[in-house]
Amino acid sequence: MTELQIRPASECRYDIVSLGEVMLRLDPGEGRIRTARQFRAWEGGGEYNVARGLRRAFGLRGAIVTALADNEIGRLVEDLVLTGGLDTEHIRWVPYDGIGRSVRNGLNFTERGFGVRGAVGVSDRGHTAASQLKPGDVDWDHLFGTLGARWLHTGGIFAALSESAAEVVLEAVTAAKRHGTVVSYDLNYRPSLWKAIGGQAKAQEVNRAIAPSIDVMIGNEEDFTASLGFEVEGVDQNLSELELDSFTAMIEKAAATYPNFSVIGTTLRTVRSATVNDWGAIAWSKETGVVQATHRERLEILDRVGGGDSFASGLIYGLLDGQPLQTAVEYGAAHGALAMTTPGDTTMVTKAEVLKLAGGGSARVDR
Repeated sequence: MTELQIRPASECRYDIVSLGEVMLRLDPGEGRIRTARQFRAWEGGGEYNVARGLRRAFGLRGAIVTALADNEIGRLVEDLVLTGGLDTEHIRWVPYDGIGRSVRNGLNFTERGFGVRGAVGVSDRGHTAASQLKPGDVDWDHLFGTLGARWLHTGGIFAALSESAAEVVLEAVTAAKRHGTVVSYDLNYRPSLWKAIGGQAKAQEVNRAIAPSIDVMIGNEEDFTASLGFEVEGVDQNLSELELDSFTAMIEKAAATYPNFSVIGTTLRTVRSATVNDWGAIAWSKETGVVQATHRERLEILDRVGGGDSFASGLIYGLLDGQPLQTAVEYGAAHGALAMTTPGDTTMVTKAEVLKLAGGGSARVDR
């Protein structure tokens, strides 16, 4: 078990609320962006994917806090969010000026990659409605106090979108703590989001300000180094090759620096090709120390985007369900592995499939 104090479900309208941008993902399927003549439309976003996974795979009650420009693209994104089962009551709708001069909706073109050709993502998200959210736009006391939420999830992608977005994250996590809502945060470092506004130095400034309010910190090895500045001396800085004991030392250092962290979770991925990765996860708590999920070597992948988000939702589900940390990290690793076998950012997995794989199940045909 962990020391997390989770509000009873009976006191809250929501099990999970996520704060972040939701973009329209345009997917060329087996083709490439530069030669595509048609795209399949999905919705996705690092923070959103976690709440959607908890709703669709695990059946929990969820909502998204975001903003959209009020045009046909925004309404398409809303329709996709509704299909994902999340409450849209907390979407802030911003009037559209006709051409997107002042506000627009984010687009994310994503090709999956295959073999030696890596996945490619091209975001088009400048001046989006979500990036222009500012403190005071959301009544957090109403959301966490009057309505009630057991868990808030947000992350470093949304915090990187603008100075005001980072301020909204700080406002949200502070309010959540005031009302007894557990807060998780995925560091999710993306160099492309930070390079024009100060790079790693700015990322560390922002994330170090947010970290003291976080209960469950999530990230991979690069995230902890780039976003919080934790490195292990004497280790080859090709981070994909960090040995488990070295990364464990990094986690323990982070826990010592931020004693508010009750749980730390991370995926472990070695990229052999775009379609074959070694995949695993570890987690830490004060009570258990480091625990490791089943490590899956040479996992075959259809679409890797969203694998880390699905890890986060599986881990959070286990913690919300009161499971031991070992079980929760197995849920996270299994959900992430399964989610990467289907296209799109978001999960198409069932809870039964996650529990089966986490318990050692195989890929034999279910009849």
